[in-house]
Amino acid sequence: MGFVPAWLPSAVAGSWPTGVPRVASASRPEQGSSLAAPGRLTRRAEFLRAAAKGRKAPMPGVVLQALPRDDPGPARVGFTVTKKIGNAVIRNRTRRRLKEAARLVLAEHPASGVDLVLIGREATRGRDFSALQDDLRRALAKAGVA
Repeated sequence: MGFVPAWLPSAVAGSWPTGVPRVASASRPEQGSSLAAPGRLTRRAEFLRAAAKGRKAPMPGVVLQALPRDDPGPARVGFTVTKKIGNAVIRNRTRRRLKEAARLVLAEHPASGVDLVLIGREATRGRDFSALQDDLRRALAKAGVA
């Protein structure tokens, strides 16, 4: 095991302490499940492709860009908030609000075969959460996704 400082409790020095339950990883839907969680857009090229070729649906609380894909897989979602909105704390809070609204709305009306980009606006962080969800529902309908 190597060198263990004398001040380190034996429970920490050894393997995982007995009697302490390990936190299980989040359960994921099985492959082929109809409620598969949406994937994520992570690369800049994916965001740029949705911006260039996708349908745009601006709403007071969010801007949605939707780009249909050729595969029938679950929707992939990307989130972005520009520095114009505020500092890192404000941008991350805005992004978390968008993520939760998207999670709830897409659970009600699952989409497939589409890439979605949600862009946070100045009004996103101060908007009532139910109004933000309504904005997202209207944007999805306007873009022809739901």
